[in-house]
Amino acid sequence: MLLRQFGSGIRWSVLAAALAATAAFAGETDKGEVRPPAPVRAPEPSYKIQAGIDGEIYPVFANYASLQSQNERTFGTVAVTISNPTPALIRQHVTVSIPGWSDQEIQVAEIKPGGERTLLFSPSFLPRFYRNYEITAATAKVTVGELGGQTEYETTIPVRLRSAEDIYWGANFKYASFIASWVTPHDSLVEDVLADARLNTPDHRMPGYENWKSPTQQEQETYIQARAIFNAVKALGLSYVKSSMTLGDHKSVSERVRMPHASLGLTSANCIDAAVMYASFFENLGMQPSVVIVPGHAYVGVRVAEGSEKLLFIDVALTGRTTFEGAVASARAGMAKQPEASVTEVNIEASRSTGIYPMP
Repeated sequence: MLLRQFGSGIRWSVLAAALAATAAFAGETDKGEVRPPAPVRAPEPSYKIQAGIDGEIYPVFANYASLQSQNERTFGTVAVTISNPTPALIRQHVTVSIPGWSDQEIQVAEIKPGGERTLLFSPSFLPRFYRNYEITAATAKVTVGELGGQTEYETTIPVRLRSAEDIYWGANFKYASFIASWVTPHDSLVEDVLADARLNTPDHRMPGYENWKSPTQQEQETYIQARAIFNAVKALGLSYVKSSMTLGDHKSVSERVRMPHASLGLTSANCIDAAVMYASFFENLGMQPSVVIVPGHAYVGVRVAEGSEKLLFIDVALTGRTTFEGAVASARAGMAKQPEASVTEVNIEASRSTGIYPMP
């Protein structure tokens, strides 16, 4: 009987304590107190990162942009857009690199309140980048910090590095002028061929243009030198191998083009490979070559005299299969069939004047 009464007392005391706590809580909430709202987060700068063409970096464009001063670039390897929604001016230093493939490039950005700015980066790439002949994965690293202060933002984005031999033509050959980067006049194998070619001329000379001669004489000399080069390359046993397939996006407007060193080393070339190779010979001699692109084919042209409007066109894809005269006749007939609108001529000298130089 005592145990039951003791136990009953415990149960009643627990219940009374619970009711008292509930009443106390109700009393707390009934006081009408207002809690302070959560603090509003202050606006902060935001960052947008873009790399290459849809994430693919072409060595030909990277080389071109890296040779431009920062304030003259129209495009870069990596673009960093900074938006400043704050009411204060911000000044930040931005660092971009492709670890394992490039150096770092640092720029300082100053963005007005409510403003936006895009910085174009083209860090210098290491030699291995220009010896890479297959598409490969890499990472672009972007770091942003206050001047003299700590890091404010850091990110990495995946990129794909295209082969050093890949060109992006673009719609309607918009970027055709960049084929001038494949014209490498000082390549050692190019100079070896010219050394052999001089033996095919009557006076064993390859003087290029000689301005003291009449235009007619210069044209004759250009023809002689072009034939000597053609026969020297033919003697190497050059054969036609298409080999233009490449991997990655935009296959309809990009392709593989072999550098002259590769074509001469393998003694094989397709039409565009051969065109840039012959353009390299002519530029080495101080002459004025052009790479001429028509639907499905390419020729090389060379001005018959310095500053002349007349070009000697050669179907150099036929080097291993016909005579020099046959290659000239083939180019003349092929060009005659093309409407003017379908012919894209890349004047190598003009391309150089815009900063398009041979790739490393």
